[in-house]
Amino acid sequence: MSDLFKNIVSHSKEYGFIFQSSEIYDGLGGVYDYGPYGVELKNNIKDYWWKAMVHNHENIVGIDAAILMHPDTWKASGHVDAFNDPLIDNKDSKKRYRADVLIEDYIAKIEAKAEKEIAKARKRFGDDFDEEQYRTTNPRVMRYLKQMEDISKRLAHNLKQNDLEDIKLLIEELEIADPVSGSRNWTEVRQFNLMFSTQLGNIAGEEGKLYLRPETAQGIFVNFLNVQKTTRQKLPFGIAQIGKAFRNEIIARQFIFRMREFEQMEMQFFVRPGTEMEWYNYWKEMRMKWHRAIGSSADSLRFHDHDNLAHYANAAVDIQFQFPFGFKELEGIHSRTDFDLGAHQELSGKKLQYFDPEINENYVPYVVETSIGLDRMFLAVLSNAYTEEMVPDAEGNEAERTVLKLHPAIAPVKCAILPLLRNKPELTEKARTIFDDVKFAFNCQYDEKDAIGRRYRRQDAIGTPYCITIDFDTLKDDTVTIRDRDTLAQERIPISRIREIVEQKVDFRQLF
Repeated sequence: MSDLFKNIVSHSKEYGFIFQSSEIYDGLGGVYDYGPYGVELKNNIKDYWWKAMVHNHENIVGIDAAILMHPDTWKASGHVDAFNDPLIDNKDSKKRYRADVLIEDYIAKIEAKAEKEIAKARKRFGDDFDEEQYRTTNPRVMRYLKQMEDISKRLAHNLKQNDLEDIKLLIEELEIADPVSGSRNWTEVRQFNLMFSTQLGNIAGEEGKLYLRPETAQGIFVNFLNVQKTTRQKLPFGIAQIGKAFRNEIIARQFIFRMREFEQMEMQFFVRPGTEMEWYNYWKEMRMKWHRAIGSSADSLRFHDHDNLAHYANAAVDIQFQFPFGFKELEGIHSRTDFDLGAHQELSGKKLQYFDPEINENYVPYVVETSIGLDRMFLAVLSNAYTEEMVPDAEGNEAERTVLKLHPAIAPVKCAILPLLRNKPELTEKARTIFDDVKFAFNCQYDEKDAIGRRYRRQDAIGTPYCITIDFDTLKDDTVTIRDRDTLAQERIPISRIREIVEQKVDFRQLF
């Protein structure tokens, strides 16, 4: 891991954002618990998504489907037969890997080399640098890009054709080594189904076999008609859901980026066949705007079209975020055609059609999906916000601080109420009175332990955007000092305006 990524992981535990699950028993791989500040940030991200997706659209409604579903659900969706990843073991280290991820990581290394060359050229030529021209004329960069393209196409073809032998051959040709041992002594590639299975009550065997859902989308599809009829929706309309999903990942890695128990935020948008590409492009742009609104720079986000389309899709793109370990998928936008509703209609024998009064016709709607991993979004937000910088201390000297520059609307704690001194009852009593007045308006924290400078740093580290300090002048004129986390600017304001000022700055409407 990069030093930055190690620091983010360490910071997450030290300040109560994320803990290893079952840590006192040496942990459970690929499973994590969200701590006191983590659960607040996670809930705020959910709220931001829900408000943007459901509350801001008249034609999108929400559901909360059960985790356990009839096993035929997963037969119809293709998960029972086709929800597999290519698995490979190293004979020397005994470590297990996804074969496609090993190849993708190799491609990422080539991309890093190309980007290094481009960065050097950008520095050398300055404002006169034409990146597009450089990419298409510099022999070394062109060679890197061609190599990436060739490997990507071959991998995509093999995955689509389920050609496991050629995936193994590709790993051998590229001389990909085990990241742990450096060994190139690989087993054959084989398929590994990612679904967790369980039993229904006391029924053993195949008859009682259930699955923990590997995605939340199918709960939306099987409820399509229930939702459409009860809410009297007309096409186009969407159904949104936030919920847990489970995948028995071959190797869970990179902290909360790839986990076995995770949470998804998905919206399925039902449209008339033939209009799906119009809505596909619409949701691409809408979702990118959503990510940028909370402070992610344009350079840290990009679209990446799929080389290998899933069996249900006729178009698919990822929104990738530049994590500390490189650009990786954050959200997927897919045109799923009528595959899901059609498959459930066929296997269940129940019609899942919509009567369109505009054209006087019944049909199975097409679907455009937006699907984002909440845990990946959490990690992206942390990565974007985590900052180490030098700032003036109380004596005017330069001092290092670690701060989470979270957008105020999603910060776990909106403001901290801090009496200047803890051993002065007149200050602490006044501070408590202020805290009791504002705590119901937004998430607020009271803190009187340690020197005021250390308390400021602690609030910076959890991302609190505003600190309210109560001092002796407060007792005279009912004013307090409000400190801005990012600018460090301090301003005197009346106590009576604390709620108004902070609420205005942390309001979700700032994001829309």
